[in-house]
Amino acid sequence: MERSNRYRLKPHEIKILQKLREQEISNVLVIGDLHEPFCLDSYLDWCLEQYHAYNCTEVVFIGDIIDNHYSSYHETSADGMGGLDELELAIKRISRWYKAFPVATVIIGNHDRIIMRKAQTSAIPSKWIKSYKEVLEVPNWNFVERYEKDEVQYIHGEGGTARTKCRADMMNTVQGHLHTQAYTEHYVGKNFRVFGTQVGCGINHKSYAMAYAKYGKRPAVGCAVILNNGQTPLNLLMPL
Repeated sequence: MERSNRYRLKPHEIKILQKLREQEISNVLVIGDLHEPFCLDSYLDWCLEQYHAYNCTEVVFIGDIIDNHYSSYHETSADGMGGLDELELAIKRISRWYKAFPVATVIIGNHDRIIMRKAQTSAIPSKWIKSYKEVLEVPNWNFVERYEKDEVQYIHGEGGTARTKCRADMMNTVQGHLHTQAYTEHYVGKNFRVFGTQVGCGINHKSYAMAYAKYGKRPAVGCAVILNNGQTPLNLLMPL
C-alpha cells in the first residue's frame, strides 16, 4: 500500500485517480466510401494520420469499400477491366487498408452487396456464396449492416441524408454514400439533442468507374472522427 501511495495522495484523491483510470475514452475513426480499386492513393496515409492525431481507439468503414463496377446494375465502361482483373486489384488494394487497420467494423454498402444481390436474383442459395471477409481476405474485419456505439448509429445511408436520418430515428447518426457531402448538423429540441454526420469519401473521381459524375460536383474527400464516447463529431477534409 505504501508503494502504491508513494505520492502521499489523500484517500479521496486516490478514489478520483482510480475512477479516471477506469474510464475508457472511445474515439472512432470513420473512413468514407473507398470504392476500391478506384480510391485515391493518398487517402489511406491521410486517414492513418487522423487515426493517430485524434488518438482513435476504433475504426469504422462506412461502406462501399469495393466498387464492383464490372457487375453494376448501371452502364459499365466498355474499356474497363474485366471482372476478375478488377476484383483481384481491389483485393490487393484493400490489403493495404487491412495492414493499416487489422481490426475494424465494416458497414455493408450498396456497391458491396451487388454480387449478393445478383446471386439472389439468380436464386442461388446463400450456402454457395463466400462471405465478404473470405473473398476480400480480411479475416478480422467485422461486416455488418448497422453498427451502434456510444448511442451513435453507423449506417451506409442509402435511405437519405444524415440530417434526415438522425431526426427520423431520433438518434445520433453517422453515414456515407453521398460522395459530394461532408457535414455535421446538431438538432436540439426541448427534450432531445441529436447530430447527423455525413462522412466524405476517398474516391478518385477521375477514374472511369466515376464517369457518371464527371461533370457534377467534385467529391468531398475526407473522413470523420467521433470523439469522447460519441459526444464530439468532427468532419475532416483532406487537402487536395
